[in-house]
Amino acid sequence: MQTHFTEDQLKDLSTARSNQILRSCVHCGFCTATCPTYQVLGDELDSPRGRIYLIKDMLESGRPADEKTVKHIDRCLSCLACMTTCPSGVHYMHLVDHARDYIEQTYRRPFMDRALRWVLARILPYPTRFRIALLGAKIGRPFAFLMPDARLKAMLEMAPKRIPPVSRNDDAQVFPAIGARKMRVALMTGCAQRALNTDINDATIRVLRRLGCDVVIARGQGCCGALTHHMGKTQESHATAAKNIRAWSAEIAGEGLDAVVINTSGCGTTVKDYGHMFREGPLAAEAATVAGLAMDISELLMKLEVPEGADKGVTVAYHAACSLQHGQQIKTYPKDLLKRVGFAVVEPRDSHLCCGSAGTYNLMQPEISKQLKARKVQTLEAKSPDIIAAGNIGCMMQIGSGTDIPMVHTVELIDWATGGPKPPALLDRQP
Repeated sequence: MQTHFTEDQLKDLSTARSNQILRSCVHCGFCTATCPTYQVLGDELDSPRGRIYLIKDMLESGRPADEKTVKHIDRCLSCLACMTTCPSGVHYMHLVDHARDYIEQTYRRPFMDRALRWVLARILPYPTRFRIALLGAKIGRPFAFLMPDARLKAMLEMAPKRIPPVSRNDDAQVFPAIGARKMRVALMTGCAQRALNTDINDATIRVLRRLGCDVVIARGQGCCGALTHHMGKTQESHATAAKNIRAWSAEIAGEGLDAVVINTSGCGTTVKDYGHMFREGPLAAEAATVAGLAMDISELLMKLEVPEGADKGVTVAYHAACSLQHGQQIKTYPKDLLKRVGFAVVEPRDSHLCCGSAGTYNLMQPEISKQLKARKVQTLEAKSPDIIAAGNIGCMMQIGSGTDIPMVHTVELIDWATGGPKPPALLDRQP
């Protein structure tokens, strides 16, 4: 794609990066075949190619973002299926992230949009605030039908039936390896996950200790910054990300780390991009080091000696989170691990398509999100599994709200199969 940025525009690092990305696009349209919003809406401007044209026009002209551009960029899930499909290697993620930052700087949203986005940015990344908000939403859930805005209704409906108690395992501490130590790793405990499902971190700690890892919960870590980053709130996202970089850098400088382990793939995609996010500034070197150490839990488990297990007689439908299969290009590891420990694994049709969760997307674009959820649940249930497994809390909440089949994290099943307790979500089930 030909571009016409001025020399002054290209002095900005983000614009220069977007220029590189735009020039790599050859308009082939392969991306439209795997774009969930294009499949649902059928509008070229709701495909990656269409959005690329809108972004190019907006950035080249230097004009403030307009309502039309904002609408179609907001409808993007950032599922990154287009990046997997693209034969030209167009790095759409960095382009749309820049576009969202530009929109945030130049476009004044309607009051309700601003208010909802402000609330989400001030609540979801903070576990205590989020937990309080979930309690409020749980009380208000029976009255969701009275909400005049579909987004407010979606926020009330998000509240789970059970809000778990706080897990002290998420406090800063070190869990020593059981037996000889093979690795020393930091576990990112996350933010929303700590309020929604404490079983995931607990299972991760047990598995890693059992396999010879010292597990460090670093003091000062918190939200990875993904939520605000994808809203275009760059200053806020970088502030929270910087806390993580400093927390893990302190551990690296101390006793050292072999990996920074992440069990929420949406967070993992962002942490692995810290090197790009902080490419200029005083944290550049430390950010690059942290990004290089970042690993999804499935990546680390593939490096450790997970014991083979006998056939469990349980069929698991594996849902591939977009942030894992497209954002991190990890496609087989979770399935390989589940099979290794004794589960039968099946995959739904169109496994490359998003479930519609996508961070806050199911709250800000509830109509499109519900259509994508219905498709995903239908294809998963068609496999008649005993359990559905995924590696991302957002997907688990989204899919779990649409099916009676128990939904668990992949690491919970691996923990169970290697000597840990039965996942709490399965305690009342007999798969």
